Amino acid sequence: MKKRRIGSTTLEVAEISFGCGGIGGLYRACSLEDANAVLQAAWQSGVRMFDTAPRYGAGLSERRTGDFIRSHARDEVVLSTKVGRLLRPVPSSAGARNGFVGGLDFDSDYDYSYDGVMRSVEMSYARLGLNRIDILYVHDLGDYTHGKELGAAHFRTFSNGGMKALQKLKSSGVIGGWGLGVNEVKVCLDVMSEADMDSILLAGRYTLLDRSAEAELISRCMQRNTSLVIGGVFNSGILATGAGPDAYFDYEPASSDIVRRVNGLQALAAEYGTPLAAAALQFPLRSPVVASVLIGTAKAASLLKNLELLSTKAPEEFFIRAEQFTLR
Repeated sequence: MKKRRIGSTTLEVAEISFGCGGIGGLYRACSLEDANAVLQAAWQSGVRMFDTAPRYGAGLSERRTGDFIRSHARDEVVLSTKVGRLLRPVPSSAGARNGFVGGLDFDSDYDYSYDGVMRSVEMSYARLGLNRIDILYVHDLGDYTHGKELGAAHFRTFSNGGMKALQKLKSSGVIGGWGLGVNEVKVCLDVMSEADMDSILLAGRYTLLDRSAEAELISRCMQRNTSLVIGGVFNSGILATGAGPDAYFDYEPASSDIVRRVNGLQALAAEYGTPLAAAALQFPLRSPVVASVLIGTAKAASLLKNLELLSTKAPEEFFIRAEQFTLR
């Protein structure tokens, strides 16, 4: 795979990276065998960037990701995990917790303070069993997750403490870079007004359907040499499956307006003989500010199917005409 550099760091990543939420049991349990199979399929396909988080399976994803990476060439891997939540032990439960099934017996509390970030990264090192984390993302900071009032309070805590912790961790060489892992544009701009970030893992806001990052964030990233890693390229699945009766957009049932837009995109893709999912995967990589597109799944077959879509190239004319159906 072609490689792109992360901001002003020395880190280089392939254009496709792997999101490890699924191997932590996102929405459905994932066996150890399936987790290892999809990780190995990613590796054999040339993927060398893996993203995990304490939230994914309450530590299960970090453990599995670390075990896998330890059995491979560490120097070839760019590993990212997240801060912003601290895990605490809870009684055993066979049910789902925070959207994850079959995870470890922990729950989490938000903590964006200086001490919270420092404790979180220490705990992640222990779960991963590795001696290096390349990128730390601040997980779910902002109003999208917390609402306006609590989001503002968390932002103040981060600005006064957690941000300083990340800057210290980078300057001392504990991590290679830092940024945000979020689903919204506003908080990215807010943080950029106070500090330079190396990378932003942005889910669902720079896609074939939702281009809300284009209004301001893309140009700001170019000015500040901040890379984007784009997750959620299928916008909760609707750009992979099409606008069927059970289609979701942004984690909720798709509205009639979204269905209309996706039907238009699907018809246009058919006109050019390009699968809609293929165009969705390729769209973010057209921008030089995007370092990688993040694909997450718990099944090796699903990963390989998505990677095969990259071989069917959508023409530039398609993307130009697709603009009439996008959200901004």
